[in-house]
Amino acid sequence: MKRTIAADLLHIKAVFLRPEAPFPWASGILSPIYCDNRLTLSDVRVRDDVEHALAELIRTHYPSCEAVMGTSTAGIAHAAIVATILDLPMGYVRAAAKDHGRTNQIEGRCDPGTKVVVVEDLISTAGSVVDVCEALRAAGAEVLGIVSIFTYGMKKADDRLKDHGLVNVSASDYDTLLTVAAEEGCIRPEQIPALLAFRDNPSDESWITSIR
Repeated sequence: MKRTIAADLLHIKAVFLRPEAPFPWASGILSPIYCDNRLTLSDVRVRDDVEHALAELIRTHYPSCEAVMGTSTAGIAHAAIVATILDLPMGYVRAAAKDHGRTNQIEGRCDPGTKVVVVEDLISTAGSVVDVCEALRAAGAEVLGIVSIFTYGMKKADDRLKDHGLVNVSASDYDTLLTVAAEEGCIRPEQIPALLAFRDNPSDESWITSIR
């Protein structure tokens, strides 16, 4: 599954690997990878692979799931499709409560005690998905965990999830993507150690020197 999803993301250019000309993040970190999983929604075959992979992760890791909740906005469409596959209720969580109307942060029914799984498109530092999970907990939901399309596998994200008692399982990950990308000629195999060094310490830009 991880290899299939990694290849899908590369083929539709939902993931770009550009180690010689890194992408600047808002934090100032220079990254060899850029991910736009929204593009998976526009390709019927890839979308089918992704949504069924997410559904299978929920069946396997969270069999007692009673509702699927998407992160706003990237996770909403994926949550809706996965919920349809699993025949489960669906909702989504805003980054913050609305300042008008009923001032909802959680959209859709989420009764206290409901066992929910959160659907996210990308796990980088995990800050936004943790906020979503905490909002659901504050509303009385039991958050079983998270499923995501892709994770960078950064230690900061792993530590943050652990600190909040959360588990994420992803359809694919950075390490798998690098392996598939090297096999398909998107990167050179000898670049992989430097690209893994970025994952392990994104703020240390020494990987850029070694990649060149």
